Amino acid sequence: MNLNQVTVPSLNVAKSVAFYKTLGLKLIVFTHSKYTRFECPDGDATFSIHQVERLSDNSGIMVYFEEQNLDETVEYLINKGMEFNQLPTDRSWLWREAQLNDPDGNRIILYHAGKNRKNPPRRLA
Repeated sequence: MNLNQVTVPSLNVAKSVAFYKTLGLKLIVFTHSKYTRFECPDGDATFSIHQVERLSDNSGIMVYFEEQNLDETVEYLINKGMEFNQLPTDRSWLWREAQLNDPDGNRIILYHAGKNRKNPPRRLA
């Protein structure tokens, strides 16, 4: 099994498209203002947005994008006007993470984990 894509809700797909293009995702589907899909610049996963009439309360949606050059990317995005809730921070689970919200409040975590992404010291045998 392989993860194909993650889809997040949005009240304004066009506004979200601008946000995710700034993050570096490549727009590959935009057939109408209610749905769009991106390719991630690395790997084979896709990411999509669909329009909703109302966002659910406290959805808990968190989307993680791995970035090899996290600190440089965050600095670049700040210079593009993006606001971060958390600047790059080393976490106890051996990932380095920065956090921001997309226009609809979905939590976006840019991170670098290296080998610890799939093979952390606590991985089950």
